[in-house]
Amino acid sequence: MTARHLTVRDIPKALAQALERERRRRGVSLNQTVKDLLARALGLGAAPFDNGLRDLAGTWSAEELAQFERDTAFLSDVDDELWR
Repeated sequence: MTARHLTVRDIPKALAQALERERRRRGVSLNQTVKDLLARALGLGAAPFDNGLRDLAGTWSAEELAQFERDTAFLSDVDDELWR
């Protein structure tokens, strides 16, 4: 398939501003941002934006996860006195 060019006219100001914010957040060109968003919206399997955590996902061993869960279990405790 050959490359296609697309011109979109009369973009509402709010949409243009939202696209610019997303472009800055992603740190890529506006063109790339629009292509990524269109592909995702159309279910074409575009990879999700890499927020920098992808390399960390799934790197804990089962023992490390168990230790983390033990160490943070107290965070789910509710202090009834605070909720009266």
